[in-house]
Amino acid sequence: MKGLRIFAGMVACVALLAGCKNAPKEDVALSGLKRADFQAELQGKKTDLYILRNDAGMEVCVTNFGARVVSIMVPDKEGNLKDVCVGQPSIQAYNTIESDFGATIGRYANRIAGGKITLDDKEYQLPQNNFGHCLHGGCSLDPKKFGFQGDYMGWQYKVMDVEEVTDNSITMSFVSPDMEAGFPGTVKGKVQYTLTPCGKLAMKWTATTDKKTVVNVCSHLYFNLNGDYHTPITNHVLALNADNYTPVDATFMTTGEIAPVAGTPMDFTTPKPIGQDINADFEQLRFGKGYDHNWVLNKACCKGDGKCDKEGGEACCEEGKEKAEGEHCEHEGKGGLTHAAVLVSPLTGIRMDVFTNEPGIQVYTGNFLDGTVNGKDGKPIEHRTAVCLETQKFPDTPNKSQLCGWPDATLAPGQEYESIVVYQFSVEGACCKEGHENCDKEQKDCCEEKK
Repeated sequence: MKGLRIFAGMVACVALLAGCKNAPKEDVALSGLKRADFQAELQGKKTDLYILRNDAGMEVCVTNFGARVVSIMVPDKEGNLKDVCVGQPSIQAYNTIESDFGATIGRYANRIAGGKITLDDKEYQLPQNNFGHCLHGGCSLDPKKFGFQGDYMGWQYKVMDVEEVTDNSITMSFVSPDMEAGFPGTVKGKVQYTLTPCGKLAMKWTATTDKKTVVNVCSHLYFNLNGDYHTPITNHVLALNADNYTPVDATFMTTGEIAPVAGTPMDFTTPKPIGQDINADFEQLRFGKGYDHNWVLNKACCKGDGKCDKEGGEACCEEGKEKAEGEHCEHEGKGGLTHAAVLVSPLTGIRMDVFTNEPGIQVYTGNFLDGTVNGKDGKPIEHRTAVCLETQKFPDTPNKSQLCGWPDATLAPGQEYESIVVYQFSVEGACCKEGHENCDKEQKDCCEEKK
């Protein structure tokens, strides 16, 4: 990818490498969040605020309500800590205002057409909470509006059980009962967040089921690398490792097509400011009110170039490899981590690299943020003041997995679902000299100050 090659060799460690220190015992985080504001009893369980830190100066605050990341404090080019995570100030806000800020999204992140899936010839009706489609597992604080029972729908409102907390990591678990929000199968899942010494926030989700179902999890973090959510993210420079994307219709539903980005405003293969083309007269941008699309990540095989035919038995993957029955190629999220994206704020110099094992990345530029929800300082979160980079299966994969280039989102008994995303924070150009493309920034001798 041209853009990532342009950026290559410029990643920086946030500060000197060292082991993690003890988790803070104080009740006020560096971000100003107060633990007391997140301590409550919901769904018969206790909620709290958990503070992770490393010796690079970073701090990440997490609540077990929806496994939400509430704040991410990162040093900027001047060494000043900036909160690059847009969110809300208390558990009361998260529990009373419908939002997905910083949450774990499931059982199926993104949209499912008509709110319907078919498994083993049986059709299941899911909540239709977005233009007649099921969005983010039917997420709602009032399921009765959509003909379902319960106090909530969607994992973003589920209080997770905290299993383990260390100085720099937290592990949570949860159970999603059979037919919760219409999805079949009892799913048992785990969520693990780890903050590494050199600025990586690694997030991992695993799950099993007792009945065939569909699972697609993502983190719905809202980023503003300016460190001030009152400033628009249109100045952020974005590069995506994706030559193709999945177009949508006027209801934000994927059409089934995998289209090339070349020659369109959807092309981020070369880094450019998000705002450069966001208002272009282009149908997809009119449909999305800006960028709200899934990009098909370039992988070692099954790039979605339109040449493979799953049903016809033709060679699906590169190098003439034919996809055998039950086989998953890297394009379908079963391979190693792919360098998916780079996001940089020219204002603060803060850079974020995104790595994932998933086949797609949804870029959402806060087009529907309208000031009706307040952020952590009590002031409104306005239009396009945050951007989401959500790694996941493609929207409506359960109904389109037979199409060439599309992944498979089914999970059967005996299988384990695994989704990984790593957000690595650094200062653009501070260390790791050009040409050190293969350096491992977890090694203490990796980074060198530029001469």
